[in-house]
Parts: sequence; C-alpha cells; structure tokens
Amino acid sequence: MNNGLPRPVTAVIIVAAGSGERLGYGLPKAAVPLGGEPILMHALRGVVASGVSSQVCVVLPAEAEDLHQLCEEFRQELADGGPLLTLVVGGSTRADSVRAGIAALMDGVEAVLVHDAARALTPEYVFHRVVDSLAAGAVAVIPGVPVVDTVKTVARTTGADTAIAPEVVTGTAPREELRSVQTPQGFRLSTLLQAHEAASGFDEKQSAAVTDDAMLVELLGVRVHAVHGSTQSLKITTPLDLIIAEGLLEGPLGIRWVEG
Repeated sequence: MNNGLPRPVTAVIIVAAGSGERLGYGLPKAAVPLGGEPILMHALRGVVASGVSSQVCVVLPAEAEDLHQLCEEFRQELADGGPLLTLVVGGSTRADSVRAGIAALMDGVEAVLVHDAARALTPEYVFHRVVDSLAAGAVAVIPGVPVVDTVKTVARTTGADTAIAPEVVTGTAPREELRSVQTPQGFRLSTLLQAHEAASGFDEKQSAAVTDDAMLVELLGVRVHAVHGSTQSLKITTPLDLIIAEGLLEGPLGIRWVEG
C-alpha cells in the first residue's frame, strides 16, 4: 500500500491508561479480556504487525501490574527484531498520557501515530494509509468512516417547551460531510508537540472540550487530512462493543465485511 515515497521515521503511542468503568469488569479497560487475552495485547500485536513503526510507546495505568508484566514479556519477544517497545505511566487525562508518550520517544522520530488501545482490532492497512499520507506531505492525518445515521444538532428546551421534551432540534448536519473519526491519528512530531504545548495552558473547560489530538491541531489552524478507516476499528467502550469485538475475532458470523 506504500505510495512509493520515503516514509518518515515513525513511532506509535498506544494510549492504554483508561479506567474502563463502563465495561463493568473492575479492571483498567486495556486489561479487560477479549478472545482470551487483554484488549491491549490485540492492539499491540496489530501495531507491530503493521510494520510502520520504529518505536512503540505504550502508556499504561500505574496500578496495572499485570499489563506491565505482559508488555515486558512481549518486549523480550521483540528483542531480536521489531520496533523498540517503551512503557510509560499515563497521566490523569488522555492529553497527559499522550504527553507522557511523546516525552519517551527516541531521538530521530519524525512522525507519531496516536492510537487508542480500545481500537484493538484496527486492520494493518489503516496504519499504512495514515503513514502514506504523512509521507506524501500531510502534517496531520485522521482515519474515519462515513456516518450512516442522520445527525441532528439540538439545544435544551426552555419555557413552555420543557413540558414537551428536554431538547429541540436546531438543524440537520449534511451527512456526506460527516465522518466517524478513529485512530491511529498521525502527525509530524513537531506539529503534535506544538499542539500539546498550546493546550498546556487550557483551563478545565477548554480541556474538557477537546476530544482528540486532531482537534488540538485544528485549533492551531493547521489542515488535518482524512483517509478512509475501517468498520472493524470499533472503539471498545461498552459491553455491547465487547460482544461485537468477540464476534469479529471468532469469524464473519455470516456477515460480509466490505472495506474500501
């Protein structure tokens, strides 16, 4: 899938420091079992198998000793080949965790892919699409899939309308212009650093409004490019997501997955 252009030296930061409360296992999300092993291990193997990175930096919860041990064992497997595997402890927010990953990158890294461990089944070709776009000159790239639902904007009702419904429709977004955004999100390292440095001065409200790294780059006024993602790259957040992911691991279940 390479576009023939030289690829930048690339590192992947896997953000795996989430609490996973909505999954109901009483474990960090990355430690929740999927197909007999933690979600994180599926994500980690997928990144390594893609072959796009010189370094993989895994950002883990401090208390997840089992995950730390599994990653250490996987690092030993990679000792004779594969990317450098680095483990760091995450912060109190996702942005803090990404910054911890950035701080642990080796010298010479030119581009960074930020990937959620919760998107554990992301196909290898999505990683290649993102890196190829960076090689072609983009400084920020996100994968996404077209939105199939009709999406409406709403506002809280006021006055007499509150007795009818809690919200009122204010508009309908043009579906052809919408994408459900996924990871890995790719950036030139200098651009990502600039975006996070700018965000370090945000107040609590501003920080809460930022939902991904691409949004930080957008706030700089930098163009973010989009490539096609994958329906398989679902984010495992709820018990239903976990059931779907288990089904994808077990086989097609009579479903024909069409990827573009």
